[in-house]
Amino acid sequence: MSLESLKSVLPEYAKDLKLNISSLAGEAGLSEQQRAGTFIASAIASRNAAVIEAVTAEFAPKLSAEALGAVKAAAAIMAMNNIYYRFVHLASAADYKTLPAKLRMNVIAKPGVEKADFELWSLAVSAVNGCGMCIDAHEHELRKAGLSAEQIQAAIRIASVVHAVAVTLEGEAVLASTSLSQAA
Repeated sequence: MSLESLKSVLPEYAKDLKLNISSLAGEAGLSEQQRAGTFIASAIASRNAAVIEAVTAEFAPKLSAEALGAVKAAAAIMAMNNIYYRFVHLASAADYKTLPAKLRMNVIAKPGVEKADFELWSLAVSAVNGCGMCIDAHEHELRKAGLSAEQIQAAIRIASVVHAVAVTLEGEAVLASTSLSQAA
């Protein structure tokens, strides 16, 4: 499945998503590696097979093998960290904030690509997963690395649209199965 075929299966009411995904696919504020990686990391975080397949088919050829591995590593490590640090942030008991995480996160120190790109992908996944503590940490690192607010916003716009496409397709699948079961 391609990005075009993904857009073609979106319902008419999601026309804005079609337009947004098209414009973001050519987002000039990010390097090709940053843009492609953000799309793929966001798709993985959105957990929809059709979206992952279409986005990866479109953007993986624009990445080196090392960069694609780093994108997958960002999605994997943030899947763990976002749950852990969201708990730490939301739990009322303050002592969790003082305890060491005791979770291996070596890939963050040596991602195999530019640190800023890995941070950008980690931020996008953290936005999809709704971890405020991780969002703050990665946004801070990106600012230290010299990325502008517009570049960071572009990555979050990509994450939000990719996630919205996944949610829309999941919703349509549920509604279709419900309609069919009610008609029978």
